[in-house]
Amino acid sequence: MSEIDSRSPSLSGMKGLAADWASDQRAFKKVPWGKAMMWLFLLSDIFIFACFLIGYMTVRISSTDAWPDTGEVFALHVGEQNVPLLLIAIMTFILISSSGTMALAVKFGYEKNRRVTATLLVLTALLGASFVGMQAFEWTKLIHEGVRPWSNPWGAPQFGASFFLITGFHGTHVTIGVIFLIIMTFKVMRGSLDAARPGFLTGRKGRYEMVETLGLYWHFVDLVWVFIFAFFYLW
Repeated sequence: MSEIDSRSPSLSGMKGLAADWASDQRAFKKVPWGKAMMWLFLLSDIFIFACFLIGYMTVRISSTDAWPDTGEVFALHVGEQNVPLLLIAIMTFILISSSGTMALAVKFGYEKNRRVTATLLVLTALLGASFVGMQAFEWTKLIHEGVRPWSNPWGAPQFGASFFLITGFHGTHVTIGVIFLIIMTFKVMRGSLDAARPGFLTGRKGRYEMVETLGLYWHFVDLVWVFIFAFFYLW
């Protein structure tokens, strides 16, 4: 039993509350500040995405106009048939696969295997860039078909605003993640994390927490897309 635990029964009031918080502070004392700040950032981002999705559901439920059939709106023309949500399914597969390569990059980073870590970071960035490219194609297609933030040719005008806001905000996150992945790849290849060279995203010598911290961001972006896919495209 720790020193704080052994004394806690005799503490009451504010002293007891302070002792409880001190035990939590002791438990998280060795957590790198960069990782803690990333968790705080992701927590704030969760509230933003949650507000967007809740607002979308509220608008859709309360809309008096017919809501467009997403299976038809986001269908991809293959041969002589329209395949519902084909492009969205491919985008989802690509983004989920990138979570796997990112997790492996963190693993090999802690093993200080620079070559494999850099390769996996590049692969993750390529998958993310492919996702953004497909999203740009999706935007171009819908804009060409007449979808605008204030209207669309298939019914409820709120559809366009919801689509561009939610997917655009998420796509911005993916784009930023790809940029940071490229920067981190150069850092790893140059040995900046091993040599503790001063610079952007360079951690302490021999420490690869920055790769893991970047991985937290990337996994969060992937997880958010699962909710967008379920609420916006499948509903």
